[in-house]
Amino acid sequence: MRAVVIHAPKDLRIDTFPDASPGPGEVRVKIAAGGICGSDLHYYHHGGFGVVRIQAPMTLGHEIAGMIAAVGADVDLKVGQRVAVNPSQPCGDCVHCREGMRNQCLDMRFMGSAMRTPHVQGGFSECLVVPAYRAIPVPDSLSMAEAAMAEPLAVCLHAGKQAGPLLGKRVLVTGCGPIGALMVLVARTGGAAEIVVTDIADAPLATARKLGATHAINSANDASALDPYKAGKGVFDLLFEASGNQAALRGALDLMRPGGIIVQLGLGGEMTLPVNSIVTKELQLRGTFRFDPEFELGLRLMGEGVIDVNPVISASLPFDRAVEAFELASDRSKSMKVQLTF
Repeated sequence: MRAVVIHAPKDLRIDTFPDASPGPGEVRVKIAAGGICGSDLHYYHHGGFGVVRIQAPMTLGHEIAGMIAAVGADVDLKVGQRVAVNPSQPCGDCVHCREGMRNQCLDMRFMGSAMRTPHVQGGFSECLVVPAYRAIPVPDSLSMAEAAMAEPLAVCLHAGKQAGPLLGKRVLVTGCGPIGALMVLVARTGGAAEIVVTDIADAPLATARKLGATHAINSANDASALDPYKAGKGVFDLLFEASGNQAALRGALDLMRPGGIIVQLGLGGEMTLPVNSIVTKELQLRGTFRFDPEFELGLRLMGEGVIDVNPVISASLPFDRAVEAFELASDRSKSMKVQLTF
């Protein structure tokens, strides 16, 4: 089988590996579609992020869907069944898993990650063997491209859970890449009364408008458009900060009403924050990390037509054109979510 493998920054190759057979409790999935994530781009451009660096060649990808090609013993899934693959494999035994916080597992194996050595190989591969419980059946109404969006949608659904009730809230989303765009969908589904999106590029803002954003503001070209939201001590109940940019978060603090909730999704490194503003306005800063039951919830919501992710998918390229696809995914003026097809 062939796979998309990162060897070093800007050294992305199509390598060949022996086919694998599923053992007891496992399935072999023939991958159909896989989305390029921000972390994949970090590996491609920089060889990693933060202190995490690739130490050996690693197959990228964790937003994947395909079809069951073979099953091992004691598996209920059938050959030919369409599935989305959950990239998380928590241990189930550590203190956090036992507390129901499996996304905080102390021994997590997450696909396409160099956070541990040996690295956990990813899913940009023609075929993949995974535990059967991680292969989640896909509703008949969904395409493989939509099914491959279950992972990033799950990230945003978990962020929505961290925020609490969205009904009737005034929501600000800073950063409108794929995660910010999906947060617009989650906020709209949750009943937000107003959804304002900011970014420094026009193309993602146009997508946000299509997804239901009330206002989409280019904060680089038209920062004064945010001034009305500073009225009183600020007006927004909730902030989903999806850029990972310190300036975006600091600027948004002036727009938050007292008692507002900030959910930080974007990871851009260390930040210096005006703690006085957080203290005096009694703001709540909450983290959000990956997901757990939200993966299956995302598939269900898409399957029922509650959430339509199609506007977020901007391009699909054959996996043997992976370098071209990664370069396209890196150009925010031309792409939102770029997927590979297998």
